[in-house]
Amino acid sequence: MLIDFTQYQLYRFDELAGRIQAEPEKYLNFDSVSDFYKAVWLQDFPQGTTWTATGLDDGAEQFDAIIEYRGHFLRISCTGKIAIYCSICAE
Repeated sequence: MLIDFTQYQLYRFDELAGRIQAEPEKYLNFDSVSDFYKAVWLQDFPQGTTWTATGLDDGAEQFDAIIEYRGHFLRISCTGKIAIYCSICAE
């Protein structure tokens, strides 16, 4: 049996993104941008995943984050209400 490593990593990304989308309250408890970057679950994404976050400075309750791996992405927007978008980026 041949395993496509890239497809497996994309599956891992999508699976974790789906868990975050299904239960955001379990993953998205941040008081600062620094808290986001220290989130242990970020390390569960495949190696090579990139992420950025904005907001949360000076006690702000709003933030945006983008997590991306090989054209798949998870966009999190928290502006009073949490909105999470998970998709495959156009290449």
